[in-house]
Amino acid sequence: MAQPVIMPRQGQSVESCIITQWHKKVGDSVAEGDILFSYETDKSTFDEPAQLSGTMLAILVNEGDVVPCLDTVCYIGEAGEDVSALSASAPAEAAAEAAPAEEKKEEIAAPVVTAAPAEAGERVRISPRARNLALQSGVDMTKVAPTGPHGRIIERDINAALDAGFVANTAAVEAFLAGQPIVVEEEAPVAAEVLAAAPAAAAEDDAMAYEEEAFNGVRRVIARQMHASLSEMAQLTLNSSFDATALMNFRAMLKEKGEDLGLGKISLNDMVLFAVSRTLLNHKTINANVVDDKFRFFKHANIGLAVDTERGLLVPTLFKTEELSLSAISAYAKSAAAKARDGKLTPDEMAGGSFTVTNLGSLGVESFTPVINPPQTAILGVCAITQRIREDGSVYPAMGLSLTFDHRAVDGAPAARFLSDLCKALENFELLLAK
Repeated sequence: MAQPVIMPRQGQSVESCIITQWHKKVGDSVAEGDILFSYETDKSTFDEPAQLSGTMLAILVNEGDVVPCLDTVCYIGEAGEDVSALSASAPAEAAAEAAPAEEKKEEIAAPVVTAAPAEAGERVRISPRARNLALQSGVDMTKVAPTGPHGRIIERDINAALDAGFVANTAAVEAFLAGQPIVVEEEAPVAAEVLAAAPAAAAEDDAMAYEEEAFNGVRRVIARQMHASLSEMAQLTLNSSFDATALMNFRAMLKEKGEDLGLGKISLNDMVLFAVSRTLLNHKTINANVVDDKFRFFKHANIGLAVDTERGLLVPTLFKTEELSLSAISAYAKSAAAKARDGKLTPDEMAGGSFTVTNLGSLGVESFTPVINPPQTAILGVCAITQRIREDGSVYPAMGLSLTFDHRAVDGAPAARFLSDLCKALENFELLLAK
């Protein structure tokens, strides 16, 4: 008996998924474990394996379709089974087969020449070469758009009409030309003008060339969230910096001796995450969400880590970071970032964040305005290290931090206190490790 295959639900917050690729087609043999189709949620991509063996009897949705979770997408059963009664929808493959034919038809459809033909009684200004080509080819002269100087028809105009498929016959061309006075102009000036104009036209066409690509699922979600963030929140950014000497010295010590102690590669960003995890719980309005005009104060520092991927910006959540050591946070962050780049994060691994950290310092950005990840109340931007001069003339490394907060929920003073406390913790990083 034919068995339905449903669209899985990846996480409680996921309502629908997008079919990105079918790996089987109707009539194909299916073995248990074979990949049937690939799909993506708002943030991740997945492959769906077959749970039974048989034959692909029907495919009900096309690639690119948005399918509600738990809806049937295909049927697998014994070869020859009739599944028409199981679904009123025609198999998606029938539509897929028809689509290329329609696209091909659109591709070969002749473009419309927009210029109007000459009125009766008007002179037809045409070069000798264009006139000869028109007579030889039997082009439909009523569709020829003159582009030469002073409304003259030149050879490329005839070719354009022919390329568009506008063909009549020689008699029609003769009748068109004979019915109106003809001005045959000297060839040499026309040729020079044509040669001069052609490169400019080609250059103009090349300058307007572009490729068009639809937003993928991740980009659509990012666009929607960022628009909602900026339109629904009163966002304000505070910028500060701290003396990163202690941070840099500790980083140098880790590079030199960390491997001998069995420590993994710990980055400056890992250190910032550690400091944030120890500072957040002292600032409840920063470590919070706002949902339906209510605060949701978190008991743990669940830090969102902004990760740049080929599919777009993904934000996995590092849960309970205040309970983790520096090396554990570093390993956690690297694992989450790798899953994000590989498209292996589940929606639940990107939910529940209380605060987000995003780092553009590696790209040399000295200050920026990060956009809050709703429904969180704040986000921290980590900036590049720059060299600054103390009052005594000595030079020190300064790292910039940019804190954007939702002014509806957080006043300026509490936000500034959080940023100040974080800078102090980072300036005294080794003491922070001892707490």
